[in-house]
Amino acid sequence: MARGEFLVCGLGRFGGALARELVSLGHEVLGVDADAKSVQDHSSALTHVVQADTTDPEAMRELGAPEFRTAIVAIGTDMEASILTTSVLVDFQIPKIVAKAITRAHGTILDRVGATRVVFPERDMGVRVAHSVTGRTIDYIQLDPGFALVETTAPRAIVGRTLAQAEVRRRYGITVVCVKPKDGTFTYATPDTVVQEGDILVVAGETKHAEGFAELT
Repeated sequence: MARGEFLVCGLGRFGGALARELVSLGHEVLGVDADAKSVQDHSSALTHVVQADTTDPEAMRELGAPEFRTAIVAIGTDMEASILTTSVLVDFQIPKIVAKAITRAHGTILDRVGATRVVFPERDMGVRVAHSVTGRTIDYIQLDPGFALVETTAPRAIVGRTLAQAEVRRRYGITVVCVKPKDGTFTYATPDTVVQEGDILVVAGETKHAEGFAELT
């Protein structure tokens, strides 16, 4: 099975959107769901779509699941099905298994069962939206506990100055990664980049510093 082929178990809002995006990126996707309507809804968008019980090892084996190198368990509210499906895929020794979790306890179980990565899409999106409605933050990504990437409008304090002159790293504890001028496109930031009013900046740093920079007036 080629590396560009993905198995997506669960075609709800998260799994369906993920599967469609993988296809748009040029990958082949086998989508599997126990619900006939979900299968029908995605039949024309994905490479292959099958109605099957993802917790049944024999059914999954017949679909060729053990041949995949990457599988995503995107099952939503049915935690038992999510955990059992992950266990089936682990038994197939699939190298990379990404599993969606609803709660912290759910995530802990998925991790112990053997998922190589556990994601919390609802929680992560909630965090991003919360940050985007405060201060000048446009988008927010927690890269690691205590470290974040923040997209924000340029504060008045550094407008009209180069990044070197503004001493953003020394004064604010952040690094400006890239800059998007008004009506322009993103470009890499350099010490000679002059920040203009209306510019959008992507900055990286410890969470407290990145958040603090986005809250500057």
